[in-house]
Amino acid sequence: ESIFSTMTAKANKLGAINLSQGFPDFDGPQWIQELVTQAMQEGHNQYAPGPGTMELRTSIKSYLNKYYQLNYNENTEVTVTNGATEALFCSSLALINPGDEVILFEPYYDSYMACIKMAGGIPVPVTLYGPDFSLDKAKIEKAFSSKTKAIFLNTPHNPTGKVFNKDELNFLSKLILKHDTYVISDEVYEFLTFDDHNHIPIATLPSMKERTLTISSGGKTFGLTGWKVGWCAAPENLTKSIRMVHQFNTFSVAHPFQLGMAKAIDKLEDHLKEFRPLYLQKRNLFYEGLKSANLNPIPPQGTYFIMCRIPEELNLTDIEYCYELMEKKKVAAIPPSAFYTLDTEEGKKYIRLCFAKNDETLIKAISSLQ
Repeated sequence: ESIFSTMTAKANKLGAINLSQGFPDFDGPQWIQELVTQAMQEGHNQYAPGPGTMELRTSIKSYLNKYYQLNYNENTEVTVTNGATEALFCSSLALINPGDEVILFEPYYDSYMACIKMAGGIPVPVTLYGPDFSLDKAKIEKAFSSKTKAIFLNTPHNPTGKVFNKDELNFLSKLILKHDTYVISDEVYEFLTFDDHNHIPIATLPSMKERTLTISSGGKTFGLTGWKVGWCAAPENLTKSIRMVHQFNTFSVAHPFQLGMAKAIDKLEDHLKEFRPLYLQKRNLFYEGLKSANLNPIPPQGTYFIMCRIPEELNLTDIEYCYELMEKKKVAAIPPSAFYTLDTEEGKKYIRLCFAKNDETLIKAISSLQ
């Protein structure tokens, strides 16, 4: 069972403020919801095309070109999936053969490990150490071998909030090219970066587009996670394999939601003018509140998560500390050791909290923690 399900169930049982699972407790823009209602009323209620509606694939193609100068063919290189999670699953089964080694950075989003194992791959974790969670170049270089088929990359990174910089991505890309491997790049928080940190898709680096599967989601960008509209952009040969898995997995994504998301992406620039300042304000509010509650927060460079270091004098593991916070403070967090395989002792030093919540929720949580 996913750690997210476990902690949410316990939070509900104890009546705790749930800052464990990564979704907003407020709705995305009303105007986008109205687009879906309109699509339903216009009769778009039967199966959508398996690869996704042409409207949405064209919108995805356009925004990737506008923001990153990445050019994809909407007919043969863009696939709409049931959220980014299905895109990760389809990409893994399309690419990974039994016995292939797959590198991933810990802490990792737990879906990555499940995808690798279901495909019969061998996970090769590389630990990112706090407080800055920067890339250890010697360790990542050592992780590559003749059996390495792919690497899972997540930037902006969940759960740490790290945004991989140009130097780190260049170093990775050289190793990927040297060892003739692929990248499954999870970029769902692409528009959630703070301060001077900017998201750089690894597909934009020299010779990387041909071996990168770029995955993202409208759920994170528009605050509509329940719609489960994700996508994968990849070269035609890889896309063909991804679509073969997708065809026998979910086949297609809810038709009216795709049409609504297509029009939302077409107005992305206007949306981001409100979206980014909103989450920057929430990050600052929550970060300062956690500091005042002596929770040792590490300021995230992106995403809507904050990692906090557990005070050593408490002598508690992350799981013990999370349970204590739920029982005594009525605030639910995630124990990150669930996202580690190689160095679980490192994972036991932190907790992760989500600030994609109403200000009232965050203020109430801060008050409880104090």
